Amino acid sequence: MSYRNKTYVAFDGDNDMKYYRLMTAWKEHDNIDFDFLNAHDLNSARDTSTEESIKSQLRIRMANSKQMLLLVGENTKYLRKFLPWEIELARKKDIPIIMVNLNNKKSYDDNLCPSTIKDWTYTISIPFKMKIIQYALDNFPDNYYKFKNLPEYKDHRFTYIDSVYEKLGL
Repeated sequence: MSYRNKTYVAFDGDNDMKYYRLMTAWKEHDNIDFDFLNAHDLNSARDTSTEESIKSQLRIRMANSKQMLLLVGENTKYLRKFLPWEIELARKKDIPIIMVNLNNKKSYDDNLCPSTIKDWTYTISIPFKMKIIQYALDNFPDNYYKFKNLPEYKDHRFTYIDSVYEKLGL
């Protein structure tokens, strides 16, 4: 098994690429405190490749990932090709999912989330804001593994309480 230290970012490539690019720009900027090891840097999955070839590359990325950021935008709910498959693969590999609401909602958004994640309760939802994304990347995976099997968290979707946002200046 490979060392899992990367962040797998799943998103609507047609409509939400700008948010992914903004995150990579934050990461590259020397004066911004934002960092993650991007699983997308491992290989290239081209749109012109066959579906199985793309899935093969995505499996490699996922195998090296300790968490998934799911960017939830206006059309995420309607994606049918790769995104549901990526979510199911994360579930099979027991990878925690951080849902990042591009509409900046702090909680699970039933109107935008894809059906493949609706019945998966141990996730966290956050708004698309740099500081809370970094906080979730740094903290949620450990909490996921610590609490996921406790009965009181069996049917729970997580959000951060207001004091976390206040501490971060949000």
